[in-house]
Amino acid sequence: LGMIRAGLPLITAPTQEEFVAQMLNYELIGGVDSHKGCYPGQAIVARTGVSIPTIFELEGEAGFRRRETQMIDELTREPDLVLATGGGVVTTPLNRELMRERGIVIYLDVPTQVLFERTRHDRNRPLLQVENPRQRIEELHRARDPLYRETAHIILEGGRGNPGNMVRQIEEALARYKADTCRP
Repeated sequence: LGMIRAGLPLITAPTQEEFVAQMLNYELIGGVDSHKGCYPGQAIVARTGVSIPTIFELEGEAGFRRRETQMIDELTREPDLVLATGGGVVTTPLNRELMRERGIVIYLDVPTQVLFERTRHDRNRPLLQVENPRQRIEELHRARDPLYRETAHIILEGGRGNPGNMVRQIEEALARYKADTCRP
């Protein structure tokens, strides 16, 4: 089983997935600059050759979500990888099912204020290109939080501290989860 990190946009630094993958001796595939880091959205960009905002503009959110589900299906078949999902991945029931069945899903719940601070200047997030992005983040969190919780095997509070501390929390939570699920 691979590890799948889920949550609203920019909940972790990309290096956290790299640290976790090294810790688990898992592979990170796809990703930023075609090296370490498996992000389904970026894998879609690499495959199509166009940006996520362009896909949203041409195909709408529904078109992007169809592509995302295909990528989730493909990537979750890979053993021993760390998959860092986009914020909307849980809006598709099949994605939730695939992730829960094929990996250990860790939901990092980050306060909406932290999410706003991290995304307020990012123009590559089509759903946040609105008059009031802070309100939009709060709406997305209210709508998606129950779906993340339904999908997750492990739920951690995120957004505070440095990446190293978060990696240690993930490592400890994975160890507890594996110990609990391996008991007779």
